[in-house]
Amino acid sequence: MFIADIKRVVEQVSRDKGIDVEILIRALEEALRSAARKKLGSKVDIEAQYSPDTGEIEVFQFKEVVDEVTEPDLQISLTEGRKLDPDCEVGDSLGTKMDTSSFGRIAAQSAKQVIIQKMKDAERDAVYSSYIDRKGEVINGIVQRVDRGNIIVNLGTTEAILPTREQIPRENYRRGDRIRALILDVLYDTRGPQIVLSRTHPDLLINLFKTEVPEISEGIVEVKGAAREPGSRAKFAVSSHDSDIDPVGACVGMKGSRVQNVVQELRGEKIDIITWHVDAAKYVCNALAPAEISRVIIDEENNAMEVIVPDEFLSVAIGKRGQNVRLASRLTGWHLDVNSESKYNEMMEMGYASLVNIPGVGTSLADAFFEKGIYSAEELAQSSVEELVEIRGIGQEKAAVLIENAGQYAIEAAKAAEARRRAEQARAAEELAQAEAEAADAAVAVETPVDEPNATAPSDTESLEEGQ
Repeated sequence: MFIADIKRVVEQVSRDKGIDVEILIRALEEALRSAARKKLGSKVDIEAQYSPDTGEIEVFQFKEVVDEVTEPDLQISLTEGRKLDPDCEVGDSLGTKMDTSSFGRIAAQSAKQVIIQKMKDAERDAVYSSYIDRKGEVINGIVQRVDRGNIIVNLGTTEAILPTREQIPRENYRRGDRIRALILDVLYDTRGPQIVLSRTHPDLLINLFKTEVPEISEGIVEVKGAAREPGSRAKFAVSSHDSDIDPVGACVGMKGSRVQNVVQELRGEKIDIITWHVDAAKYVCNALAPAEISRVIIDEENNAMEVIVPDEFLSVAIGKRGQNVRLASRLTGWHLDVNSESKYNEMMEMGYASLVNIPGVGTSLADAFFEKGIYSAEELAQSSVEELVEIRGIGQEKAAVLIENAGQYAIEAAKAAEARRRAEQARAAEELAQAEAEAADAAVAVETPVDEPNATAPSDTESLEEGQ
């Protein structure tokens, strides 16, 4: 088979689709083998070869040389074989060139299907290999269409999908709009490589700042973390490797130009840029800004911190619907419990009182427990003998007795608290029932009775006649 432009077509498709020339050649050879088998049967031995120099695809049918032919499609007699090759012997395999123009319409259609499928597979592999290493990269695209809430984005060489769950709330796109998103994942699907995009991932925020802030791309300013509630608010932690460069100022830019570009790209999402600190407590204080922090109590075993703030800063530290403390917790990686100073002092007083009420514990011993970090009877009950013997004046026997007394007191205190809770619930239910009963009685009392006409009273006409 000779096609004058086949070499040019192969090279053109290779450039346009990004498919290796060798893959296209193998697809053509496989297509011709399929066409030959469609005509001659599946048992025949077919081989196709493509010559890039001449642009010719040759198809050969191989047959085994035998003395007596029993399968004409697979065997050839020695006499016929020596007409092709005078030196052939029995057992040799001879190939004869086939006229591909005689394959017919059905065989040609089969070859076409093979080529199309091979090209789809090759194109899928090429796209997958070109995007699999770009995960986490921000890419530009054009909105192609919206399919059941999912946005299909044209990336030029292929399409990507922006699922509903990865879209910023209340963000709308129309066909033809430009869109920037993060390559979240590249899936090798039978229908083709599925490139999944995201506009809600924190890495999108980081990459946008890398684009806007040269100090980040140069490595002078390092991004330590980011946390987002897409479309609403985000926190962004940075540090500087150069003492002369303020990391927050570098990200904000002149008159806020750099951060504003990121805010506009994220449709008005508010961004808090904070300074990372090696001290976890200081880092948490920075993350909870603009709230002032009075003290921080660290529980490294549970990776938690109790943050105490002045009463007037409690709402600021927590934020709207807990947003500020929630983002700070995600950013720092610590579980944060925010309390006001008044509530903290009240809890400390209650804990101190519970220690004093334990048999065998006085005010001096309660003060010693506070210095040791034991602030309530419950904490004393959970302490170990080894911890208590470190306190002056407490031996192992006394420590065991104190722990037992604290546990008993904690159980009794819990029972008393439960009894009070049930009593309050019963009282509240009784008050509610009484209020409902009073409301029902009031509704009956205000009902107006319907007046019935008096049968013995004279009518207006009768009264008039008597008057006359």
